[in-house]
Amino acid sequence: MALLLDADSRVLRANRAARTFFAIDASRLPASLVEVTLESRLFEIVTSEETAAEANLVHHRRTVQAHIVPAPDPEEKILFLVDITELRRLATVRQEFVANLVHELKTPITSLRLTAESLFGDPMPRDRRRFAERLIREADLISKIIDNLRQLGDIEIGAMALDVSRFDLGELVSDSVARLGIDRPVNMVIPQGLAMETDRAKLVQALDNLLDNAAKFSPPGSPIDVEAVIAGGEVVLSVRDRGPGISPEHWSRVFERFYKVDRARPREAGGFGLGLAITKHLVQVLGGRIWTEAAREGGQVFYIALPRKALTDA
Repeated sequence: MALLLDADSRVLRANRAARTFFAIDASRLPASLVEVTLESRLFEIVTSEETAAEANLVHHRRTVQAHIVPAPDPEEKILFLVDITELRRLATVRQEFVANLVHELKTPITSLRLTAESLFGDPMPRDRRRFAERLIREADLISKIIDNLRQLGDIEIGAMALDVSRFDLGELVSDSVARLGIDRPVNMVIPQGLAMETDRAKLVQALDNLLDNAAKFSPPGSPIDVEAVIAGGEVVLSVRDRGPGISPEHWSRVFERFYKVDRARPREAGGFGLGLAITKHLVQVLGGRIWTEAAREGGQVFYIALPRKALTDA
């Protein structure tokens, strides 16, 4: 984006990108910079004679890098703006990811060290067994984090191939419930003979993650509802729990890596914050979408919508 300014910091001309971004009516130029952009921060940069600065645009909710260079006319100057919002967002995500990874690894590594140090004291045989079991458990937790991260990486770089097969959706859900050993009622409302043709293993993993979360975050003995409907061009599979629910401000972020609504929840109960991230990417690989919202009768419901082409004639 480029804006040509005069000595009084009025906008004389704007290129197409700037006109589109700021919704500038070229017929109303020249006009003051604030009037044209609605951003006082840009005026501050120009009048302070900074040649380069970063600006958070309040009205447009974007972050830009501003550069000021002389124009051919010595009384004029050109303000170049580069939208770096996505770069800053990615930098923040990267920083949060590193911080969260350190946080998740620090606890099991500390436990490993303390348990190993306890073995130096020549404990009783019964205690040695307990310490050994803890070492194995913590090592397994670290291994699981690494495996999940590796899988996320493979998905994000497109390294996971699709293995398409035809199967009955109701049978897939029943198999998942039985395999997970869910200790509560699971109410299934799925059209009989609803056949799908997609990557069964990836859909199974996505569904398993949702069922596992529903069981973890629901009161003991409360039921889980699993429903499938055909809506428009999609088949929508939903999993509803009877837990405390999730506040709306968290709905979009629960699918981020290591994001946890309640960080005080024990790791064993709440996981690492990777399951939903993996589920989202698996669903996207299948050409679908995933979202969550509050259930009308209480609890939280997660939806997986797959394109209708994933259906076959029963």
